[in-house]
Amino acid sequence: MLRTIGPGLATTFRVGAFDRRGHGRTADTPAPFSYESMANETIAFIESLDRRVHLVGHSDGGNIALLVGQRRPDLVKRMVVVGANYHHDGLMEFPLLQPDTPEFDEWALKYAAHAPEGVAHAREVLLKTNDMFLTGPTMTVQDLAAIEVPVLVMAGDDDVAMLSHTITLFESIPDAQLAIFPGASHAVLKERTKESVRVIRRFLTQQLPVVTYSPIRRAPAGEFPGD
Repeated sequence: MLRTIGPGLATTFRVGAFDRRGHGRTADTPAPFSYESMANETIAFIESLDRRVHLVGHSDGGNIALLVGQRRPDLVKRMVVVGANYHHDGLMEFPLLQPDTPEFDEWALKYAAHAPEGVAHAREVLLKTNDMFLTGPTMTVQDLAAIEVPVLVMAGDDDVAMLSHTITLFESIPDAQLAIFPGASHAVLKERTKESVRVIRRFLTQQLPVVTYSPIRRAPAGEFPGD
């Protein structure tokens, strides 16, 4: 993300990121991966900044952002979740990367380029990642309805989450916004980088609540609470 949408967003915002446990340059531990523990890491990172932030998360990062927004809305201004799924049942069927394949060997070398444990640890990281995909996240529509942070849901029209699942994600979060990119996949941030930056920047800077000419889901102008 820092190589795709990062430069475009950095013209307007200060951009920060960290390598979660077992990823990038952060060492792993024997504990299994879980979205809940990764949300804990994200909360700790934001607390270390001593400021409220916008969260932009892709894929697992989007799932983690949803958990952070639910648990610690005091830390978050607005959230953009890209290619996210709030429950593992919402994913399309697709083959997970498996050990002892040429694809794994290629991935392991990329992993080892930065990982402190080197290529020998790649198999364990992959197995823990696959277990996490099959068992999490497990949020409900009730959990989503409790999110008070403004949220933009983004996805490609050929993403890993079922489109119906993405729509439910959007409709369950109060006053959320939705952007589906035509002709795009889970790699929408690489495929449509400039468009993604424009949509994200617009959401993060626009005045809220949104006022449209022909509101149906949203309240008409002058009928928002507190107006």
